[in-house]
Amino acid sequence: MTKKIYEALQRASSYLQEHGREEGIARLLMQHVLGYSHAKLLSEMREEMPEDKFSTFWSMVEEHIEGKPVQYIIGYEWFYGRQFEVDESVLIPRPETEELVLETLNRMKRIWPDGGSLKLADIGTGSGAIAVTMKLEAPNLKVTATDISEEAIETARKNADQLQADIDFLKGNLNEPLAGQSWDIVLSNPPYISYEEAETLSDVVVDHEPHSALFAEEEGLILYRQLAEQLPALLNRPGLIGVEIGYSQGEAVKGFFERTFPAAQVEVIQDINGKNRMVFCEIK
Repeated sequence: MTKKIYEALQRASSYLQEHGREEGIARLLMQHVLGYSHAKLLSEMREEMPEDKFSTFWSMVEEHIEGKPVQYIIGYEWFYGRQFEVDESVLIPRPETEELVLETLNRMKRIWPDGGSLKLADIGTGSGAIAVTMKLEAPNLKVTATDISEEAIETARKNADQLQADIDFLKGNLNEPLAGQSWDIVLSNPPYISYEEAETLSDVVVDHEPHSALFAEEEGLILYRQLAEQLPALLNRPGLIGVEIGYSQGEAVKGFFERTFPAAQVEVIQDINGKNRMVFCEIK
């Protein structure tokens, strides 16, 4: 039996809500299956939905009921106004990370007012969202992105190719692939959730997103400590380091960088929701 689009949407929204999922996901899946913008979907609500499209739509709803993130179902997420391919090899880009990019761009203009050809490294690039966005927003940058996961690098490379961002990719842990060179800017959104916090997270996150991109030892702080210890040998003067953090980690991460860069200006920056979300270290 054929259904009108609005009927299928109502049924899916109720079904998602009954199973503890966000009902608004139904609209996102519907737009994806039909290839419609939000405005077009609204204008076509009373049209009949083809049976094959409904079947595809409903199977996606069922996947999300089972816990699969909608971004992995449709295969992409938006970041800084651009569409990035995502799969279960990479963390889904978050809006908070857009603020790390914006803050970095603003600081670059102040530290290097004349611009120039600066070298930037994105450590633990995942989908490549930070590296690709920085290159496209500041084309004069020479950008290198690293990750420990070969699968993540392949996904990031696809995104760079699709968005026409010229980026070098290196496989390796933390700063290892960057050794032997000097850098003006280093950015990272490393794993920062403690293993003890796993039980507080949604099954949508824990059961599907890569644990290597989520969890870290030493209460989620080990990678910040290692970054702070290793970066002094790699940073030019002036130099800039920016990292995303968990909201309760600001003072600890700030302390790591203050100890290894005693003359630097180190700041904890809040996100749009008023939570500590970034630490920036400016080396004079």
